[in-house]
Amino acid sequence: MAESQRAESESSGNLTEAEIAVHWKEEEYFVPPPKFIGQANLTDPAIMERFGLDRFPECFREYADLLTWDQYWHTTLDTSHAPFYKWFVGGKLNVSVNCLDRHLPLHRNKAAIIFQAEPEEEPPQVLTFQELWVRVNEFAAVLRDHCKLKAGDRVTIHMPMVPELPVTMLACARLGVIHSVVFGGFSGEAAGRRAADSTSKVLITMDGYWRNGKTTDHLANLKASLDASKADGHEVPMVLVWQRYREKMLSTTPLQKGRDFLVAELLKEKAGVRVPPVSMPAEAPFFLMYTSGTTGKPKGCQHSTGGYLAYVAGTSKFIQDIHPTDVYWCMADIGWITGHSYIVYGPLALGTTTVMYEGVPTFPDPGRPWRIAQRLGVNIFHTSPTAIRQLRKVGPDEPRKYDYHFKHMTTVGEPIEPEAWRWYYHSVGKDEAVIVDTWWQTETGGFLCSTKPGIDRMKPGSAGPGIPGIHPIIFDENGHVLPPGSQKAGNICIQNPWPGLMQTIWGDPDRMVRQYFAKYNKNPKSTDWRDWPYFAGDGALIAADGYYRILGRIDDVINVAGHRLGTKEIESACLTVPHVAEAAVVPVADEVKGRVVEVYIALKPTSKTPPNEVAQKVTLAVETSIGKIARPKTVHIVPDMPKTRSGKIMRRVLAGISNRMDTGDITTLANPDVVETIRKQVQGDAPVATKKGPDDIARFGKVD
Repeated sequence: MAESQRAESESSGNLTEAEIAVHWKEEEYFVPPPKFIGQANLTDPAIMERFGLDRFPECFREYADLLTWDQYWHTTLDTSHAPFYKWFVGGKLNVSVNCLDRHLPLHRNKAAIIFQAEPEEEPPQVLTFQELWVRVNEFAAVLRDHCKLKAGDRVTIHMPMVPELPVTMLACARLGVIHSVVFGGFSGEAAGRRAADSTSKVLITMDGYWRNGKTTDHLANLKASLDASKADGHEVPMVLVWQRYREKMLSTTPLQKGRDFLVAELLKEKAGVRVPPVSMPAEAPFFLMYTSGTTGKPKGCQHSTGGYLAYVAGTSKFIQDIHPTDVYWCMADIGWITGHSYIVYGPLALGTTTVMYEGVPTFPDPGRPWRIAQRLGVNIFHTSPTAIRQLRKVGPDEPRKYDYHFKHMTTVGEPIEPEAWRWYYHSVGKDEAVIVDTWWQTETGGFLCSTKPGIDRMKPGSAGPGIPGIHPIIFDENGHVLPPGSQKAGNICIQNPWPGLMQTIWGDPDRMVRQYFAKYNKNPKSTDWRDWPYFAGDGALIAADGYYRILGRIDDVINVAGHRLGTKEIESACLTVPHVAEAAVVPVADEVKGRVVEVYIALKPTSKTPPNEVAQKVTLAVETSIGKIARPKTVHIVPDMPKTRSGKIMRRVLAGISNRMDTGDITTLANPDVVETIRKQVQGDAPVATKKGPDDIARFGKVD
């Protein structure tokens, strides 16, 4: 569509529901350095031919052949119950064997996990592959003998970032027990609801851990967990409690005799015990990962054993460029899918050293990540745009103070604004690291779009093309394809299945079909994968070079007088103002336009510019980058953003404040006190809204 026609279409509000007005300018390219290319796992451009649709699905043998199989498969992909796919049918393997046992002959005394506690005076704790294997065997014996668990049983794990968490996961994997890890920062109620949904036989938790310089009584969540599970119709019969320090308890919460057991006591009887690994069918369920929203029942994404492990091993090798000799640090939490795929299972399957950090990246100061990287010799770094923006905000000059050198850096979890990307590249990466800006989801198991680090040029703000074996496509609302370079955005979908794709939603297969496949399916009875494109729920456009720019969740789009504006694009424009550290855009109800834009801004600590001047600069930046249609109704300069424990800005809370609604549950925020500060700033001393809640906020779009 010509530029004039596109402008006319937008001004008249004739965009379909799938189309999003796009004004984002293309950025310059950055070229991978020769030093990186010389050592990269993937430098052959022919890989895209090897993984072309004409060679699907057999192309994925290349990923599966990275694993050790007890029995090779006879069918690469079974589509007989599409879209409930089965990969590597007939094959058998064990995940813990692939992550541990097979590395022992050559690498038993190499570091598998390096754990860095939050207290800086505590030295790093190193678990070699041998030591990790011993601990996994001994804890697997506890699960088998004391808990009477067997293959197919479920356990819920509510633990922080400590080495005992991957030990627990790998022990489950050794027995074929399905684990469901709940982010340690979630409430006890959240853990209990997930335990009930999966009908878990055991809840595994911990006494406490370090956070922001203080110990947290994590065991205090236990009663709420068990009560919530019981209220949902399931009583968890047994609780196992790990201790952060074996010689003392960090919790005053009493244990109930006959139900609650200290792991340290149970392990005394299992010293030296070795547990034979259970050989599991490739299509057997491996773990559940629950996703949650502001409303509705959490959904348990069920991932397979063989397909999932093959996919995360392949993407770790080719996209993360992980070698066994690397020291790799993913600064995520294992309670999310990123931690499963790219802290535990992907790196360990390849025999590399993976780093775990217990606490807050900016404690006791913003130089902490770079001191850890320097001390441990980290050469691959993996984090989120949220963390990047936070580190840029509080310590923009810190990275240059430390002598570390990354060859490769990843960003994951949400689109990254070009300004934040450039700081990541120049300041954190010191102009010598390749960046992969990955797009994927809990449901997908692993990366979907990314540049191939040893082959492709990088472009700030763009995820890149589909990775080998992934064939994205952008549809409008009627299923018409939006071509490269059209500057029209729509719904990004994946044309073909892949091994990392979830098998189903636990206990609710119909929900999976409705949410992820029904939108563009033309024949519900078809067993042809071509009839079942995966609907990701994200808006995107494809540039003329074939790179995808992800615009965020479709629900995040704000419809202003017929113009569907992506919130991420507006936030990116805000970050071009030098004083701005963080930006959050929320929709606000308006009698005339339906919705208008409000912007929340957190300033860099070094900013001396008066807030009203910054607000003016932000408004001008939005008008210049996008147009007057996106002009914010109000720009609020706030002391900090309300954030989850993982650092995610809670836009739901800000939308509640802007719309004079109840902000919903804020008890799990890392900084709940800031909510009332912002509310008073925006609303004055008006009484707190109580009549409306998150369900009402949902009417203005999903904003968290």
